[in-house]
Amino acid sequence: MEKILFRSTNRKAPCVTFKQALLKGQAPDYGLYMPEIIPKIQKEKIKEFAHMLYYEVAFEIVKLFAQDEIPQKELLELCEQAYNFPVPVEKIDDKIYILYLDKGPTASFKDFAARLMARMMNWFASKEGINLTVLVATSGDTGGAVADAFFGLGNIQVVVLFPLEEVTDMQRKQMTTLGENISAVGVKGTFDDCQALVKRVFIDNEFSKKNLTSANSINFGRLLPQSVYYFKAYADIGDESLIFSVPSGNFGNLMGGVFAREMGLAVKKFIVAVNENDEFPIFLETGNYKPVVPSKKCSSNAMNVGHPSNLARLVDLYGGWLTDERDANGNVIEKGVLKITPDMEKLRRDFISFSISNREVDEVIRNVYDKYKIMIEPHGAVGFAAALKANYNGCVCCLETAHPAKFPEKIREVLNMEPPVPDCLAWLMEKKEKFTIIENNYQQLKEFLYEISDTCS
Repeated sequence: MEKILFRSTNRKAPCVTFKQALLKGQAPDYGLYMPEIIPKIQKEKIKEFAHMLYYEVAFEIVKLFAQDEIPQKELLELCEQAYNFPVPVEKIDDKIYILYLDKGPTASFKDFAARLMARMMNWFASKEGINLTVLVATSGDTGGAVADAFFGLGNIQVVVLFPLEEVTDMQRKQMTTLGENISAVGVKGTFDDCQALVKRVFIDNEFSKKNLTSANSINFGRLLPQSVYYFKAYADIGDESLIFSVPSGNFGNLMGGVFAREMGLAVKKFIVAVNENDEFPIFLETGNYKPVVPSKKCSSNAMNVGHPSNLARLVDLYGGWLTDERDANGNVIEKGVLKITPDMEKLRRDFISFSISNREVDEVIRNVYDKYKIMIEPHGAVGFAAALKANYNGCVCCLETAHPAKFPEKIREVLNMEPPVPDCLAWLMEKKEKFTIIENNYQQLKEFLYEISDTCS
C-alpha cells in the first residue's frame, strides 16, 4: 500500500508522516494536517464490522493510516486497552436511532478519540525516549477526556485550558482533581479565546525546542479514532438509508464521520447540528463565511464555538481554502478568511445544517423523556432537534455525546428530577480541586508554562 503522507490545509508546509502529524498536532504554517490519500474500505468488509468487537474495528481502520509506523500487534493491543467500554445503539422508533457515546470513563464521546490518541502518543514517546507536553483547549468535555486518557503516562505532561465561566461543575472537576501530570488552567474568556492562546503557543519561537503537541481536534490523531463509531453504528444498524445527525462545535466529531464516508461508508448526507453559534448554516446557505465573535453562550456548552477549527479541513476537502489572516509575527488579525470558495453545490448536497436555540433544546429534552422515557442532555438534544427538522425519509442516527449527569442543573430545570450518576462521575464529588486562573492574556499563559517547564522539557 502506498505510503500516506499528510499535508497542511494552508499549503505552505512540508508533508509529514502519520507519526509526525500525530506528534506535531498543528502544521508550522498554522494549517491542519490532511491525508494526501484516503484509503478505501470495501462494502463487504464494512458489513463484517457488525460481527466484530469495537476495538477490532478500530484496529482495522487506524492501521490503514498508521501503516508500519506502529507494528500491527502492538496497535491492536493499544486499541484493546483504549476501548474497554460498551458503545450501544438503540432504535427508539421507526426512523430514529440513538448512538450512545457516553459510556466511557469520562462519560463523553471525547473518550473515543483521547484514549487511543494518548496511547499512540505515549507509544511513540516511549520508543524515542522523549517527553511530550500536550497543550489542549476545551469547551467542556475534551478537557476531562484528555486528562483521564493521559493521566499517569510517564512521558507526557498535559496542560488543559478551559473557559472559567462556561463549563459545568462536573466538567471542571474532571480536569482539576487528578493532579500528577495533569495541570488545569481556567481562562477568564471563551473557548475561542482558549483555543487562540493554544494556537499562539505553537507558533511562538520561544517554545520551538519544547516537544509540544495538541490533543484538540486540530490534531488528526483525534479525528481518526472518531471515524470508527460511524462505521460500527452503520454496520450494526444495517440500514442503507441511514444518515447521521451530529452535534457540532469545533467540527471534529463531524469530520470523523466525513473521513469515514471518504473511506467508503455509504452515508449520503450528514445533518450538522449546531447551537446558537450559527456560522455554518449561514455559510452553507449564502456561501459567505463569518465567524461568530464572541461565541454565544448556550446550554450545550461544549459546542460554544464561533469559529470551528475543523471547518478548514471540510472546506479543503471540497476544494476551498479557509484560513486565519496573520501578521508577520503570526498573530491572528482576521479570523476565517475564505481565500478560495469550496464547491458549495456539492457541500449543500452532502450536508444540511440547523441552528438550535436554547429554548428548542429544553423542549426536546422534555419531549424525548415524555415520549420515550429517555433522558438526553443538551448536546444530544441539539442533534435530536436537528434530526426532527430535517424530516428525512430514511433512518437517522442521533449521536448522544455526553451523559445527562454532567448537566444536572439543566435536567433538574427541565425535567424536575435528578439524573442518575454513573460510577465514573460519582467519585468526583468529594475530590479536591487544584487549578490556576489567568486572564485572557498570552503573557500570563507563557509564565505558567515556564513555571512547569522542568516537566515540559
